[in-house]
Amino acid sequence: MEKHKKVLLITPPYHSGVVEAAGTWLNLGFVYIAGSLRKAGYDVEYYDAMSYFHGYDEIRKRIETSKPHVVATTAITATINDCIEVCKLSKKINPAIITILGNVHSTFCWEEVLKEHRQSVDYVVRGEGELTLPELLDCHFSGGDSSKVKGIAFWKEGAPVATVPREYIQDLDTLAGAWDLVDWGIYTYRPKPGSVLAIVNSSRGCNQYCSFCSQQLFWDRKWRAKSPEKFVAELEHIHTRYGVNAAMIADETPTLDRDRWEKILDLLIERSMDIELFMETRVKDIVRDKDILWRYRKAGVVHIYVGVESTNPETLEKYGKDVSVEESRQAIELINGEDIISETSFVLGMPYETKESIAHTLELAKYYSPDMAFFLAITPWPYATIYKELEPYIVTKDYSKYNLIEPVVKPEKMTIDELRDELNKATRLFYMDKFSKLKGMTSFKRDYMISVMKLLMEHSYIASQIRSVQGAMPEEIRQFIANHAESFSPVP
Repeated sequence: MEKHKKVLLITPPYHSGVVEAAGTWLNLGFVYIAGSLRKAGYDVEYYDAMSYFHGYDEIRKRIETSKPHVVATTAITATINDCIEVCKLSKKINPAIITILGNVHSTFCWEEVLKEHRQSVDYVVRGEGELTLPELLDCHFSGGDSSKVKGIAFWKEGAPVATVPREYIQDLDTLAGAWDLVDWGIYTYRPKPGSVLAIVNSSRGCNQYCSFCSQQLFWDRKWRAKSPEKFVAELEHIHTRYGVNAAMIADETPTLDRDRWEKILDLLIERSMDIELFMETRVKDIVRDKDILWRYRKAGVVHIYVGVESTNPETLEKYGKDVSVEESRQAIELINGEDIISETSFVLGMPYETKESIAHTLELAKYYSPDMAFFLAITPWPYATIYKELEPYIVTKDYSKYNLIEPVVKPEKMTIDELRDELNKATRLFYMDKFSKLKGMTSFKRDYMISVMKLLMEHSYIASQIRSVQGAMPEEIRQFIANHAESFSPVP
């Protein structure tokens, strides 16, 4: 088989005003897939159309210039429509281009994708792609039998078919990221001026039962981890080689194994890299680690997200969240106690939701006192455990709206517009309360929150809500913010 076929990895040009509010984020999955493809002998280009904010004209020009043999893109539910358009465009430019879809939505909805778009999509990669994609391309270009490749789906003899699932990669230390393909100049974290932002991971998987989430399904509730040495060495490499000074740890639960996590913290403290780290973890792990949270901070962790999701015990049970209201409050209090930015979210809009229940959630959100909180609309991924229960209340099947912002589930006692208004109102009132307390914060948190307010006003889906917060603030607070905004320094 002729090697050196060219593969163009393209992120879809989708934006909802959520993640781009805080910065520009690279696609970590493509970094590792590119590494695996190169190891297998393919020429690879990583084209982050999403982060460039490119539209279809620019994407067309890139495909025409690149002349790839293969175009692969990556689809979560909200981006699937744009991913299909990328595939259609590729086929229009050159029908011989092999088009491939991967990621969560494609993994679970492969049959729907292939039935509706078989003229545009040649293959679906189901699950992890680092081993599957090179093997699939080797098979395709050598004229082999694709049905023998594990972890894919394709159209065969008049119907969509899926091969047996591929086993999960057990030794994550064997994966090499193609970090040199990243255009580092476009990736930045807005609250940290001059930052170079990376996405990294130290583990893969999630062993939780959250009924509304895709991750525990995608990973089949399995969890695997890189060695502490491998993870920290990789972080040090991109820090030294590419100037990365801010990094999001993308793991669902990096702290699951406390002994391993402590070793990571020790290595980070020992290396003393000038990198600010942001992470997500479980409420229970924060409570468990209350005696070593100071080491989180010393290791460079400045921002922690924990998923509270609801203040209603009945809803928490429906969501499959194994956490109590008091544990959530304790976790946020512990994070705040170490001068680490605390963030959480509340998923609202279940069929029994009312204006009163949202107002109650808001008051408890204030009681929890995270630095940042987001009031999100329940989004029933078509493959999620909770989907069947919510299906009678779904008002649209336009997947581009399945982004946690635009309500797609109508409560029995509210209209969609009323739900949207109440979520916006909760956001406005939460931040009004938070920004009225700026004077009582540490200098690090105060400066951070002022920067956050500025970026939310200018870049986020809740911009109008945050602007209205500023307008409703007492003159003393507005002046305080104005006096400190120009001198913002994110250094702890």
